[in-house]
Amino acid sequence: MEYQIHTLNNGIRLLHKHADSPVAHAGVMIHTGSRDEEEHEQGMAHFIEHIIFKGTRKRKAYHILSRMEDVGGDMNAYTSKEETCIYASFMKEYYDRSLELFSDIIFNSTFPEKELQREKEVIMDEINSYKDNPSELIFDDFEALIFDGHRLGSNILGTPEHLKSFDKTMVQEFIQRAYFTDEIMVCSVGKIEFSKLVYYFEKYFSQAAPHLNRSRRVPFQNYAPGNKREKMETHQAHCIMGNVAYSIQDDRRVGLFLLNNILAGPGMNSRLNLSLREKYGYAYNVESHFTPYSDTGTLQIYFGTDQQFLEKSLSIVKREIRLLQENKLGTLQLSKAKKQLVGQLAIGNENLVSLMMALAKSYLVFERCDTLEEINQKIEAVTAEELRDMANEILDLNQLSTLVYLSKNGG
Repeated sequence: MEYQIHTLNNGIRLLHKHADSPVAHAGVMIHTGSRDEEEHEQGMAHFIEHIIFKGTRKRKAYHILSRMEDVGGDMNAYTSKEETCIYASFMKEYYDRSLELFSDIIFNSTFPEKELQREKEVIMDEINSYKDNPSELIFDDFEALIFDGHRLGSNILGTPEHLKSFDKTMVQEFIQRAYFTDEIMVCSVGKIEFSKLVYYFEKYFSQAAPHLNRSRRVPFQNYAPGNKREKMETHQAHCIMGNVAYSIQDDRRVGLFLLNNILAGPGMNSRLNLSLREKYGYAYNVESHFTPYSDTGTLQIYFGTDQQFLEKSLSIVKREIRLLQENKLGTLQLSKAKKQLVGQLAIGNENLVSLMMALAKSYLVFERCDTLEEINQKIEAVTAEELRDMANEILDLNQLSTLVYLSKNGG
């Protein structure tokens, strides 16, 4: 994949990939997320993602929101357990405007007390909306179960109690402790001469004082399987089964992405979709997710079903797991599975916003970005024996944790 890199003296990096389109995409990814919070700071990374839009030394909140929208652009942000990202899509003529705005809100936010209090109420509503959606809440509660006692188990949104305690001083202390200039990546996908982009980048990001990372994340250890069932105000039973898995640095992660895709990936022909949904009609939603973190990861299988079909559905999931553990994929099965994953990745790269974020994260973690051809080669190198071994290791039924939401009104 052809891309260009430029690094400032303060450690902030720029990555650009040319795209022949009138619409450009740019963003700033910071390698700091909810796992970097202290106990009393739960939800702080996400809180900061909200309040940096609420005022800078030269702009009020309205002017920040209008800066890109006035020219037809769109700006957004998200927080994960290991990253915070601000990004925008805009007509390619407005690179100068977008990078200047990014720089202003990242380095010049003033965190007005009135805005802090108002945004706390917004996030309270966000927390409550998750509580009203069990199919989303269960993923957070499951990670709290398997990462019990570790920062990876904390909810990204935080808790109402912690949120109420946040003030301007706490915000500034977190930024000073957890945001590092050599872990900030400005990424661009669009039609602009790289020299011109570098000019804007240096103009707006070189003024930041160097603040280099000297900290180390506390790795997760001592996983113990857990099983939990809770009564909820829900029509369906919701279930997650899973285990800790490979980290983003583990070469086996490619094979596990493939195994996950076979098990219950986005394809309608995944094994669990064909059995739970197509054959028996027990579940409308069935999916699995492999999420690698810097030192560990998770593999999670989720489905929602009528409570009367819960135990039968669990038996089917376990049966499909045992089939993957006991039988190697045949040559044709393996070939089809690889082609499917390769095609999904290629189609995903057509979404330039997703591509921009993937490039930024890849370079933050590996200091390189693989081409599609290089990724395809890694997928092709996975053997049927390796997939069977992974199924026996990661999907070991004795090591799986399970979380179930039971309907209070169910049978």
